[in-house]
Amino acid sequence: MQKLLQSQTARRIAQIALVTVLVGLTIYFAAQKNYRPVQYVQLALDGLRGGTIYALVALGFVTVFNVTGIINFAQGAFAMLGAMIAVSVNIALADLPGVPRLLLAGLAAVLITTLVGVIMERVTIFPARDAEPLTLIIITVGVFIVLQGIALLIWGTDSYSLDSFTTFETSDHIIRLGGEAEGAIPLIIRSQSFWIWGTAAVLMAGLWFFFERTMIGRALKACSDNRQAAALMGISPERMSMLSFALAAAVGAIGGFVLAPATRPIYDMGLSLGLKGFIAAIIGGLVNPAAAVVGGLMLGVIENLGAGITRAGFKDVIAFLILILMLLFRPQGLFTRQQRVEKV
Repeated sequence: MQKLLQSQTARRIAQIALVTVLVGLTIYFAAQKNYRPVQYVQLALDGLRGGTIYALVALGFVTVFNVTGIINFAQGAFAMLGAMIAVSVNIALADLPGVPRLLLAGLAAVLITTLVGVIMERVTIFPARDAEPLTLIIITVGVFIVLQGIALLIWGTDSYSLDSFTTFETSDHIIRLGGEAEGAIPLIIRSQSFWIWGTAAVLMAGLWFFFERTMIGRALKACSDNRQAAALMGISPERMSMLSFALAAAVGAIGGFVLAPATRPIYDMGLSLGLKGFIAAIIGGLVNPAAAVVGGLMLGVIENLGAGITRAGFKDVIAFLILILMLLFRPQGLFTRQQRVEKV
């Protein structure tokens, strides 16, 4: 018992020392930039936009992990497919006047990506459902590589653009807040950011309703809580596994679709989105959807502020530093306790 207490005390001291060092470095680098408060707010807003997408990708990780116990590293590919399919459909409908191209592009992206998620589960995960968790995780990595390779063959290495949801053009509407006074710096918000935030809010409300108020959603939660008891009650864990992959694919596709107008979609964008979504899920504890959302928002803001006060090239470094620190000091996440999840 004494050794345990000493270990916990040493761990807590190490955490406090680490936080102190990080805060000190942050203050030092921030002082070198001579930023005004509005510039920090700007960095935080831009980080919230990216963090919202990380949150949507993290929701896919949590959905699959809760039901199957699998970390699906193909989740980033779902977001990439959502963006790239939407771009292709939007281009294909360009010569048809009066057609709601963006709406049809979004629907096509979500439906096709969801189908890809179902096929992935049936072809790769279901036959290996009795394998070790590590084997299943490696399978998802292989699926990601295959999907990215197919995307490279279809779309090549070029980056694309998707029309803004507000202007229906590649150029987005920009909102400037403040800055009327001489020398004042305005706060800039692109209208697509509101689409991203609004879509995420509606989607998360819809997921809450689905899991809490529908029979299928409750069946998914039952498999998450106790797979054997759910099977005894007539719920098929295999079908719930397929549904979880379909749901994760749809959520990822929606995230990629709403992000596309704010960035330049490219075939390999899924790697970064998937890894950042995984980090967000780790911050939230991998089992709590709400915590995963908070983790995504936190990650987006922290990495953007960190890159802003240091260098833009450090953005990914900051994200993976957070991952390493989480795995070292808080592997169960910031908001949840460690839980054991059965595999399929």
